[in-house]
Amino acid sequence: VQPSVPPVPNYKLCMSIPEWLQAIQTYMKMLQYNHTGTQFFEIRKTRPLSGLMETAREMTRESLPIKCLEAVILGIYLTNGQPSVERFPISFKTHFSGNYFHHVVLGIYCNGRYGSLGMSRRSDLMDKPLTFRTLSDLIFEFEDSYKKYLHSVKKVKIGLYVPHEPHSFQPIEWKQLVLNVSKMMRTDVRKELEKFARDMRMKILKPSSAHSPVKERSRGKSLSPRRRQASPQRRPCRRDKS
Repeated sequence: VQPSVPPVPNYKLCMSIPEWLQAIQTYMKMLQYNHTGTQFFEIRKTRPLSGLMETAREMTRESLPIKCLEAVILGIYLTNGQPSVERFPISFKTHFSGNYFHHVVLGIYCNGRYGSLGMSRRSDLMDKPLTFRTLSDLIFEFEDSYKKYLHSVKKVKIGLYVPHEPHSFQPIEWKQLVLNVSKMMRTDVRKELEKFARDMRMKILKPSSAHSPVKERSRGKSLSPRRRQASPQRRPCRRDKS
């Protein structure tokens, strides 16, 4: 028997944004978390947004299980065209019993509230409701969730808002702000996050990888050397316990 393919959610005008985000998260849960150890979709973080959106379209066609990185790309794809919803990547590096683990979720900012979309083995390390007043409240919520699994958060990386232009040649900015949280006081972490969040809302931050358009286009084409560089990054996500 063919497994049933979950229908891709469509935004309806009667939906509130939280309802719409819930529909997207429900869809991702229906695809299920990929426990196989094989990554079904290759995602190179350096690719232009347009290429990553192609991969997201493929995910909706194939309906295969996904991991944290695919969920971020799919979340961006499904929230495109909702200008009131700002999306940005949040990455965590954690330590547990002698090993480091990497995890990423899609941060959401809308109507003065923060939340997230994502996939994880752990139900409290993926989507968070759109109820957090500040970015630091959202990050500390994740940190507290990690503590339940005896993971200590070492680093938090926050990227920039992802443009709503699906044909953009710009790559996603994954780590505009990098905080070594294990060496910082919570008050300092909060201060850094709030300053960054304010700058993001005012849209005054420019990608740290901002290049001339010519360079950017050629970067999109030079696939082979990039692929070799990208593979070590992906490996930790495979044995990611988060």
